[in-house]
Amino acid sequence: MAQIIEVTDLNAPGLEAYAHLTEAQLRNRLEPEKGVFIAESPKVIRLALEAGCEPLSLLMERKKLPGQGAELIERCGDIPVYTGERESLAALTGYELTRGILCALRRPRPRQAEEICRGARRVAVLENIVDASNLGAIFRSAAALGMEAVLLSPGCCDPLLRRAVRVSMGTVFQVPWARLGEGPEDWPGLGLARLRALGFSCAALALGENTIPLDDPRLGDAEKLALILGNEGDGLTKETISRCDFAVTIPMSHGVDSLNVAAAAAVAFWELRVRG
Repeated sequence: MAQIIEVTDLNAPGLEAYAHLTEAQLRNRLEPEKGVFIAESPKVIRLALEAGCEPLSLLMERKKLPGQGAELIERCGDIPVYTGERESLAALTGYELTRGILCALRRPRPRQAEEICRGARRVAVLENIVDASNLGAIFRSAAALGMEAVLLSPGCCDPLLRRAVRVSMGTVFQVPWARLGEGPEDWPGLGLARLRALGFSCAALALGENTIPLDDPRLGDAEKLALILGNEGDGLTKETISRCDFAVTIPMSHGVDSLNVAAAAAVAFWELRVRG
C-alpha cells in the first residue's frame, strides 16, 4: 500500500529528485543503474509504466489524490506519495506541476543500436540536437509517422530530460532509442559504419549543391534507410554529409531555405515512411 506523505518541509528526505538534484545528477553517468528521471502528467506517467519503467515515488497536488491520482497510486504500488497544496509544490519544484502530478522513475537500461534496429526499415539519426523541446517534438513525429527507431549522436541531449519527455507526450517510451557511442570519437565515422553494417543507406537532410529532393525514388525504394538530421543552429557537419550516401532537401517556396529541425523532421518522416 502506498505511503501518503504530507509535504511540510521542502528539504525533507525523499524529495531530492524533485527539488535539489539537477537533471545531470539524476542521470548519474557514473552509476547509470541508479539513474532517475521525472515524468509529468498522468498520460505520460502511464506510458512510462507501460514501457516497464520502475516508479520510485509520486508527487501530486492534494486535489489529485482521488480520480487519476488514485489510479496511478494503485498502479505504482508501495511507493511514497508526496502531496500538498499546488502553491507549496510549485515552490518545491520551481514550476507548476503539469496536470498536478509528477513521478520519479528509475532510468531504463541503455539499449544498443544493433538491438533496436535489426528489423527496422526506417530510422531517424540525430546529430547534436541540444534543445530538449526539439528532441521531444522529433520523437512525437517519429512515433506518429512510422519511424521505427531514433538514434542519437554523442552530442545530443538526453531524451529523458523532463522537458523532452513532456513535449514528446511520452513517445520517448514508445519509440526505441539508443546512442551511437558516448564520445566524439564514436561519431560520425564509427556510427555510420555501424548503420551500414546493419544494412542501412544513409541520407543526410542538408542544404547544398549536390542534393536530391526528398521525394526522389531512390529514397523511397531503399530497403533500409537512416535519415540523419543536424543541430538546430549549424545543421549537419560537412564530415557527416560527405560520409552519407545521399544528401536530401525539402523543396520550399518564397525564398525560405530551411525549417526548424523538429518541423523538418515531421515533413521528412511523412515522406519517407514505409508504405505498404
